[in-house]
Amino acid sequence: MKYPQPINWKRRILYALVSVVIGVLVTVAVLLGQYQDFRKTPLNIAEPGLVYQVASGISLKQLAYDLQRRGITGHPHYLVWLGRELDLAHRLQAGEYEITPGMTPENLLRKLAGGEVIQHAITLIEGQTFKQMLADGVGTEELMTRLGHEGEHPEGRFLPDTYHFPQGTTDLAFLSRAYNAMERHLAEEWAAREEGLPINTPYEALILASIVEKETGVAGERPVIAGVFIRRLKKGMRLQTDPTVIYGLGERFDGNLRSSDLRRDTTYNTYTRDGLPPTPIAMPGVASIHAVLHPDKGDALFFVADGSGGHYFSRTLKEHELAVKKFQLGKSVSLPPSRTQ
Repeated sequence: MKYPQPINWKRRILYALVSVVIGVLVTVAVLLGQYQDFRKTPLNIAEPGLVYQVASGISLKQLAYDLQRRGITGHPHYLVWLGRELDLAHRLQAGEYEITPGMTPENLLRKLAGGEVIQHAITLIEGQTFKQMLADGVGTEELMTRLGHEGEHPEGRFLPDTYHFPQGTTDLAFLSRAYNAMERHLAEEWAAREEGLPINTPYEALILASIVEKETGVAGERPVIAGVFIRRLKKGMRLQTDPTVIYGLGERFDGNLRSSDLRRDTTYNTYTRDGLPPTPIAMPGVASIHAVLHPDKGDALFFVADGSGGHYFSRTLKEHELAVKKFQLGKSVSLPPSRTQ
């Protein structure tokens, strides 16, 4: 009689353990392969891209499952692993982000951790008035008080430029930035101004720059026109500039400036009053501010629009009157070269 061989339990247990280990290693290898493929595979984004809002306080796990729900990526647990591996899991920043085609999960996490939110552009245009700039109807006194500049007139106080802001920026934050930009730029220009100007303060320079801004859109003319006004101020002549009259008329101005308007006295009428008006009349750009503090060295004292977008400059009243006949009345008049030097 043959007896059954005794079962070698140790060997069986060893085989079972080896099988489990091999299975685990194979599973880990497969998972690691899938994980590496995941981090290299672009997100599922259609052209031209997607705007994605990351809520304040969102966790990496919540983000991962939201992206899966939207079909942007699969395997949310892989995204969690990746965030922890890169030490970005707790550095996600709220905001509005653009996810573009070709972006990988790693690209996305680094973008969110870096706070690379979409920047929205707001442009302040040279020559606009404060009323044109401000569309929401907030009172000027209230606004300047909220900005921390109670009692200041807002006209001309904001630097024309294109500003970029993330979503959710308030109007007050935007205006504060534009105000501070003007303050810094004006201070820098004032510190580098030419000697002997008949301008006593940076604010007076701002006022005159706003007039230059309204008088011409031709870049090369700004220093020339600034020179005309500087020489007039030095000689005690009135500026006699139409844009100040128009500003003083306010809503009464109907688009047609009449001789009676030039005689109508307001604090802004530089035909009836000496010196500068009390405030700027628009937002001057950086070129106009620079022109006022570095004016042309010519001898012109008068100018008139020449019908081509520019101006004809004259040294004497007689020349100016001839230019008015030619360019405004259409008379056949012989004129000397324009005094632009």
